[in-house]
Amino acid sequence: MKSVVASVRLALGSLVRSRAALHLEILALRHQLRVVERSRRSRVRLTRADRVLWVWFFRIWTDWRTALVLVRPETVVAWHRLFWTWKSRRTGRPRIPADVGALIRTMSNANPLWGAPRIHGELRKLGITVSQSTVAKDMGRRRPSPSQTWRTFLTNHIEQVVAADFFVVPTVTYRLLFVLVMLAHDRRRVVHVAVTEHPSAAWTAQQLRHAFPDDACPSYLLHDNDAVFAAVAASTIAAMRIEDLVTAPRSPWQNAYVERFIGSIRRECLDHVIVSNAAGLQRVVTDYVAYYMRSRTHLGLNKDAPTPRPVMPTDTGRIVAVPQLNGLHHRYERAAA
Repeated sequence: MKSVVASVRLALGSLVRSRAALHLEILALRHQLRVVERSRRSRVRLTRADRVLWVWFFRIWTDWRTALVLVRPETVVAWHRLFWTWKSRRTGRPRIPADVGALIRTMSNANPLWGAPRIHGELRKLGITVSQSTVAKDMGRRRPSPSQTWRTFLTNHIEQVVAADFFVVPTVTYRLLFVLVMLAHDRRRVVHVAVTEHPSAAWTAQQLRHAFPDDACPSYLLHDNDAVFAAVAASTIAAMRIEDLVTAPRSPWQNAYVERFIGSIRRECLDHVIVSNAAGLQRVVTDYVAYYMRSRTHLGLNKDAPTPRPVMPTDTGRIVAVPQLNGLHHRYERAAA
């Protein structure tokens, strides 16, 4: 009697259900029969295609559980979860071209002092559009990128300010040489650089006149409390109609631009060479200033050099590396074939 009632309910249910649901149920049952026939001499084994089919049933058919016999419904739900986990791994940003990734690694290996911001700036000059985070991921190794965390205290007069400072470089015989740097805040331009063994007030005044001949004087000269500058300020600076700005004692952040340049020339050049005399040091710092002005990209200049570098179209030619500072750094350009 119960079997008769069940048969009647099944018949009535088939009349109520849609034609599409009936076709799906027939497809599911036939599929399970084929699986059983295929596994007649062993335990039932489901292939990847079988699992994908039932995941598809799960997504489009609400009554898929009524036709399921071979496995539990929880198993199909687990298959569905695994399928979408696998698919989600294939989403996200597309990979960059292989040649661009190889170029990033080549730049990173050839310039071990460079970080992702510098390489990203070089790629922009080559007309290659890629994000800085992608550059960091494709580099041979990750290094903390340099970052400017200070602000100029005279933003409104940045084009009229020149900063000056001394730093010391030891020679191979442990003699100390003094390097005078004068840096214009406008686009971080190095106005003048000179080397001496005895930084007297007279020598400093003469370097100031060399840096600003005729009427090319800035409105402000920013420096620290060095006694040499104090002596020069009393005579030469006032005669050149330059307003003297002195930072507070032990406050190098108040002269941040020139301090940043001194840190850069030490990390990127002087820490990797040994000088023997003042003439040799003058050549080294002059070569670095030429690289700094024409080739080196800067974070504060929107990844451009103090002397602006044009962006080369991608169809200009192949990419070539131009050694700078005897190969310590490189500049990348496109050359016609």
